[in-house]
Amino acid sequence: MGNKKRWRTAMVLLVLVAVLVMCFSWQQLDEPAKAEEDLPQLVIYSPHPLEFTQPLLDEFEKSAGVRVRLVNGGTGKLLQRVREEQENPQADILWGGSVSMIKPDAGLFEEYESVNEAMMRPEFRNREGSLTRFTDVPSVLLVNTDLAGDLPIGGYADLLNPRLRGKIAMADPAVSSSSYEQIINMLYAMGDGNPEQGWEYIRALSANLDGRLLDSSADVYEGVARGRYVVGCTFEEAALTYQRLGAPVRIVYMKEGVISEPDGVYIIRNAKNMAAAKQFVDFITGHGAQSYIARNLHRRSVRKDVAAPEGLQEKDNLVMISADAGDTGEIRQQWLERFRRIFYGTKE
Repeated sequence: MGNKKRWRTAMVLLVLVAVLVMCFSWQQLDEPAKAEEDLPQLVIYSPHPLEFTQPLLDEFEKSAGVRVRLVNGGTGKLLQRVREEQENPQADILWGGSVSMIKPDAGLFEEYESVNEAMMRPEFRNREGSLTRFTDVPSVLLVNTDLAGDLPIGGYADLLNPRLRGKIAMADPAVSSSSYEQIINMLYAMGDGNPEQGWEYIRALSANLDGRLLDSSADVYEGVARGRYVVGCTFEEAALTYQRLGAPVRIVYMKEGVISEPDGVYIIRNAKNMAAAKQFVDFITGHGAQSYIARNLHRRSVRKDVAAPEGLQEKDNLVMISADAGDTGEIRQQWLERFRRIFYGTKE
């Protein structure tokens, strides 16, 4: 009888302990959720692929105590959303897009000077007030070595080879900032510094594209790496990433000349989470994030104190050229419309 009583007592105690543990466990589960709900949420529009953004966003959330909601899309489409939402912004940051593509809409973005501005290379300073440079992005060609065979591909002129007709990957420059940068690069490189003279090349290239423009920058480098195209007009970081992943590709810096255009991180005017947006700009241009980007994500930094990714060619060894007309709204619209008329064969 005594043993049974002790057994009953032990069972009661076990039940009480189990109840207490359950209550404690639920409390532990609830507390982080409540704490997370109390954190500010930063909404970021970005054309960057998730494998590029996720490690940086994870670190930002952890170090800044800010939740991030990421919305992906092409640069052109995201910029259009910013335009449409300017009376009631639904995002706080546009992270990505070349400065020349965004500059005509600089008024949509908040003026802010990052705490890291003094460490920027002189050519990458935020002179406009609302356009913080983020990374340095040269335009390149990406060649599938399995498909190219003995085809010589060392620059833009080689893309006119009839054997490449329909085998060149290029995105619509109206929706892809990297493709728009390629148009600028082609006009200046093939026009010997005079973009007006470069349009003859655009006409010839359009014929060799064989009526095909892709929907995004990602379609270009993925299409070449996976063997759907022999060559693609893309940007250095994407090309280097696939090369290091072991894809049968090589990077070509155009012998006629390379334009290296920075992309940026832009705070949307009247952002609802302005403090968190400024935190993010400071974080992503800081030495830690920029070093990680150069070391692990294969992009050139805009900072003076961060070296170029290992294995990339020094700019001093490339034919570097510059553009001085492609970053105004009027010029951009004229060039996009002119390209569209040429590509679709309508009268100029």
